[in-house]
Formats: sequence, C-alpha cells, structure tokens
Amino acid sequence: MRVVVGRFTLAHGAAWVLGAALLLFLAVPIILLVVLGAAGIGEALRDHETIAALEMTFGTAAVATVLAALCGSPIAYALSRRSFRGRTLIAAVVDLPLLIPHPVAGIAILLLISRNTTFGSALLDLGLRVVGTPAGIVAAMLFVSAPLYISAAREAFARVDRRYEFVARTLGDTPWAAFRRVTLPLSRRGLASATIVTWARAVSEFGAVVVLAYNPKVVSVLSYDRFTTGGLRDALPIAATLVLVSLVPLIALRALRYDRSNEAVS
Repeated sequence: MRVVVGRFTLAHGAAWVLGAALLLFLAVPIILLVVLGAAGIGEALRDHETIAALEMTFGTAAVATVLAALCGSPIAYALSRRSFRGRTLIAAVVDLPLLIPHPVAGIAILLLISRNTTFGSALLDLGLRVVGTPAGIVAAMLFVSAPLYISAAREAFARVDRRYEFVARTLGDTPWAAFRRVTLPLSRRGLASATIVTWARAVSEFGAVVVLAYNPKVVSVLSYDRFTTGGLRDALPIAATLVLVSLVPLIALRALRYDRSNEAVS
C-alpha cells in the first residue's frame, strides 16, 4: 500500500532526498575548494610560474578553439544538412574522443606525432616539434574539445529552417553565399555557445595534455605538480583560481541563453 503524505508520496520524497544528496555532493567539494583556496589566490596570481601557466592555458585553448571552429564547422554543417554514405560512421568518429579516457587520448595522439612515427618525423624535418611544446598542448586540447564544438554547432545549424537557405538560392546565391548570409547569422548564438563550451573544455584538460606536454605547464598540470610536490596546501590556490576562471564561460553561456529566451518571447 502506498503511503501518501499531503500531496507527496514517500517515494516522491525519497526521490527528492536522493536528488538533494547528489546536488550537495557536486556543490560542496567545489565550495570548499574555493573557500579554502581563496586566501592564497592573491599570492598565486603574483607567482611568475602561475602567471605563465595561465597565459599558456588561455593562449593554447584559444588556438584550439579557433581550429575547432574553422575545421569543425564544415563537419557540423554537413552532419546537420546532408544525408550521405558514411554519415553515421563520421558522427561516431567525431563522438569517440568523448568516450576515451583522456590519458589514453594523449597516448593515441602520441602514436601519430611522436618523433618515432612517419608523420612526427616529417613534422620534425619541417622544423615543427609537437611533443613537449605549446603545439602539443593545442593538439591535446583540440582532440578532447573539438567533438563538443561539432555537436553544439550541428544543433545550431539544425535549428535554422532550411527554407531560408532555399529562398536565398532561388534569389541567386551560391551555396556558400547562402550559408554566409543566411545560415551563419541565424545560428550565431548557438555557434557562440559552442565556442565558449569548447574553450572551457580546452582550459580544463589535463589527462591528454600531461602525456603530450608536461612542460610548458598549463594551469591544470601546474595544480597537479604542486599537489604532488607540496601537498594539498600548495595546490589549493591554483585549483581555486581554475574554478573561478571556469565561472566566466558559465556566466557567458547563461547570458546567451537568457538573450535567446528573451528573443523567443518577443
């Protein structure tokens, strides 16, 4: 027999308790990290190594994001608009990096670009060393974050009514002109959200980066390095700084969604 208390069943109440427990589990560690590490953030931001790591992180994440947008947008558009042989396979290949443990992703990239491989050796002959350089960091960030861009951009393109493109084509636009003048402006908010998510994911990457380029250090690697050498106390300020940095793209995403909802209402 089901026991009813007011408008809620005991099962309903238990579901809320379980949900609240998970919410606390997600929120409390982050709150503790920020609160306990806040006192050392000012000192961390005066540390030359921390500043260098922040600059390296933001710069390489920006390059990875630009590459993901330039190379990923055609893929996202094709997946959202075209039906072709191998479409399902391409979509699976794009999503696969999301399922691979990130240290494994770093090892996989290393198999392609290390100096002992054909491709890596060719890059060295051209004077481009990837492993242990900012280029290696970009490669790791791009591998783990590009699938997020393609997925979000695909949804943004799919939300644009194809009839607008057909009208542009009937008025004499080429496919590229129709994309540039119609599809791109109408999907700009979705693409902006995709770009923000991609950058944020690139900034937070650790596993693939540490395999390809332990040095020069990004913030996530520096935080781990401080933890292994100096313990929790030394790692807290940098970790707290990284959490606060993560709030910036989160706020930007919320602002974009708020603007989009206001446009829909109006």
